[in-house]
Amino acid sequence: MANISQLVETLVEKAIDAQLIERSDAIYARNQVLGLIKYVNFDQSNSTPVQNVTIPDVVEKIVDDAANRGVIENLLDEKEKISAHIMNVFLSKPAEVNRVFYQKYEDSPKAATDYFYKLSKNSNYIQTKRIAKNIHFKTNSDYGDLDITINLSKPEKDPEQIKREKEMKQDIAYPQCLLCAENEGYVGRIGHPARSNHRIIEVPLEGEKWFLQYSPYVYYNEHSILFAKEHRPMKINRDSFSRITAFVDKFPHYFVGSNADLPIVGGSILSHDHYQGGSYTFAMTEAEDEFSFQLGKFPEVEAAIVKWPLSVIRLRHSKREKLVDTAEFILNKWRQYSDEAADILAYTDNTPHNTVTPIARKRGEQFELDLVLRNNRTTDEHPMGLFHPHEDVHHIKKENIGLIEVMGLAVLPPRLVEELEDIKKHLLNQSVTVAEYHQDWVKSIKKRHTNITKDNVDQIVEDELGQKFARVLEDAGVYKTDENGRTAFKRFIQHLNETN
Repeated sequence: MANISQLVETLVEKAIDAQLIERSDAIYARNQVLGLIKYVNFDQSNSTPVQNVTIPDVVEKIVDDAANRGVIENLLDEKEKISAHIMNVFLSKPAEVNRVFYQKYEDSPKAATDYFYKLSKNSNYIQTKRIAKNIHFKTNSDYGDLDITINLSKPEKDPEQIKREKEMKQDIAYPQCLLCAENEGYVGRIGHPARSNHRIIEVPLEGEKWFLQYSPYVYYNEHSILFAKEHRPMKINRDSFSRITAFVDKFPHYFVGSNADLPIVGGSILSHDHYQGGSYTFAMTEAEDEFSFQLGKFPEVEAAIVKWPLSVIRLRHSKREKLVDTAEFILNKWRQYSDEAADILAYTDNTPHNTVTPIARKRGEQFELDLVLRNNRTTDEHPMGLFHPHEDVHHIKKENIGLIEVMGLAVLPPRLVEELEDIKKHLLNQSVTVAEYHQDWVKSIKKRHTNITKDNVDQIVEDELGQKFARVLEDAGVYKTDENGRTAFKRFIQHLNETN
């Protein structure tokens, strides 16, 4: 087993290999790490670096030793704080990171993001070791290959950690939220994650200061977050369309989109204006046009309805300003639009229900802007949301359908790992207890599959899970994919083409 001298030297060597520091920085970096972990017995004669380990592995071992020696308390947040602080030793200051980013941008936007993504992984800000625990597979549906992810990456809090968080007065307002620029370099506290090793890139958008970072728990390749310097609530409006199309103009190899700006249909953080992007092709990206239509006020803009379970209007033009004008027009019309025959009401008293989830990308020289129509109305039958996963699919997914799910990537709860294994055993006639809320689903699987074996049970359950997620998305569609739904969708298109 490696000693601490070996582990610290291994970390320094790994940082040099990853080009986080140069060879001439080695002694300085070593001493900084030794100081942080209060280790005074460094033995140069017995510090041969360990082979075949990763930076996260080494940091974890160093931190565990610090906890065992009583340097820090054996609590999740304390371990996170010192882990981030250790990796900060190997990182340049924010100004230097930005300088290198834009130096590489001159070669190409992709060279710049490649540099920053690699830095964010090597610095252990992106939690690669934890992300590797996630279960991920693709499954076929009527709408293309959907992505299924069971999220196992976020560490569980121990009882003492939870107790501390409850006891601590939550009147600290700095940083104001997890997305604020003030998180860069923040050492962390109980209930607020450490960000010592966090770096952000300034990306001016339409005359405002915005920043680019990567998600610590990426759900897809280069899962990035674009956020405003000002701490302000999410709002979808003309400026949103201007910013996201401006961003893909600057970074044409990325898509970018926004959660909706209303509860139920919005994402998990509505308190800070932000978007999500990255380099990944979702099923929705590849979905075909179901039919195209003309917009009388914008005849030069290509418009189509996408073959997708949610209700998507896709706009295309070579000039992004044309798409911004068109999208603003559609949004304003949609916000005021009601169609009782389709269960769509724009307002309940003074409470608004209609908004959109917008997504921008470039295809060659053309800009493409998707407007996913959303409505967050609740009813007695569907108190969590009429256009939200209905109760019969809550055993799989009952959380909000945000931007990532809208595009065809399911983020499912950790409980499903054991539950799905029990279901597989049950389907193979083994004696196990299947959760009550899965019983109807299991019965329906048995009806559809008469020959379930060890060789095919995994594929069967994965496919059935994919079909359930497709149902989740269909529930979230304001216009259903049947004849009545498409007829109602066409009524809205007709409304767009009416005068005024």
